[in-house]
Amino acid sequence: MKRKIGPSGAPAAARVSELTEFVRVRRDMFAAYAEGLKTGDAHIIRNAGGIVTDDSLRSLIVSHHLLGTEEIMVINHTDCGLMHTSEQDLRTRIQNRTGTAAVSPSFFFAFQNIEENVRHQLQKLHTHPWIPKTVVIRGFVYDVTTGKLREIKHAPRPETERPELEQGLDPGK
Repeated sequence: MKRKIGPSGAPAAARVSELTEFVRVRRDMFAAYAEGLKTGDAHIIRNAGGIVTDDSLRSLIVSHHLLGTEEIMVINHTDCGLMHTSEQDLRTRIQNRTGTAAVSPSFFFAFQNIEENVRHQLQKLHTHPWIPKTVVIRGFVYDVTTGKLREIKHAPRPETERPELEQGLDPGK
């Protein structure tokens, strides 16, 4: 079987790119929802909290524009460690363990409400000028107790032009 070629001439490796939060090794979250996907059907970008950071955003944009990805999914999981701390508590804990302060990372993006966190990440993707409106963006919460995914609804993308783009402002800042 021949592989499809993406818009850049590179192999079209994935239909779906996904940003998912870091999952403990003993849990195979991917197996819970990837039934039917074959190798190369999805790009998986993992980080603590499933946060749309500059680096994950860079990877998602490359996945779409170079490899033809058509859908982005943000998946958080229940009982995430970042839900059980605050920015300051986590920073203090790490500084006490290491004996030193650091300037990077500047934020850990701790959060209390998992649905609100997913919606916030979806908003970042929906409003980014380099992610076309044709890209499907969806959010989910994976329940580590039941093994089920629950979709988090987000307001549809705005159809009107965004004034910050016309003014040359960076909406991600």
